[in-house]
Amino acid sequence: MVGAFGQSLQENLANLEFYQEKLPFFQELITGAQYPEPPKNHEGFPFLKGRSFEYGGLTINQVYYPDIPLLYDIRYDQVITVHPIYMQKLLINPAKINSFRLGDGSNFKQLTGNESYAHHKNGFYEIVEEGRVTLLAKHYKIPKPTRELGDYVAKYEEFEDFFIWDGGQFFSIKTKKSAIKTLELSKKLVRENLTRKGVYYGSNKRRYLKMLIQIHSQSIGTENE
Repeated sequence: MVGAFGQSLQENLANLEFYQEKLPFFQELITGAQYPEPPKNHEGFPFLKGRSFEYGGLTINQVYYPDIPLLYDIRYDQVITVHPIYMQKLLINPAKINSFRLGDGSNFKQLTGNESYAHHKNGFYEIVEEGRVTLLAKHYKIPKPTRELGDYVAKYEEFEDFFIWDGGQFFSIKTKKSAIKTLELSKKLVRENLTRKGVYYGSNKRRYLKMLIQIHSQSIGTENE
């Protein structure tokens, strides 16, 4: 259900002509397939952040469009918008998307070069931190069967994998050690900037890795001890 958001769209975009004038990429959207609603017998939802559309930004064929209603399905790695007249959820052709920004400010970019990774799919990765190298996150959900009797046969479990992206090459980060080794940071530097400040990989991977990228950007040719 689009709900109040849909009502505001109907009020602000009263007719097709007005919408075409305001959003030149209208034809890009209405040629997209209708988004199939998720199974009702699955607990939770397949989207990142929430069920409701929020205004974000979208770059299609190198042209940026602000204030676009977006949802991001991380089960199938699909970006969704809503038809302003018929209030239908529409899939945006991933081949045309360069990048997008969600309502909370998180930024995603379509990247190539990691196709052997099982969850690469359409290649949308969150840009978590940028420096001399870039920290990426891949979000995905997997429906897992439920054992309890009830209305649901499965529930969505959410995952987040991290990568360091350097010169178009992906480095999978699964442990603290692999991150430090990939960035070629000294143990002393890590201790001084993270451990002594109470920042630990096990308690907050995202924060820890973001700070590693920042340290890496500030350091010059440190050597491992």
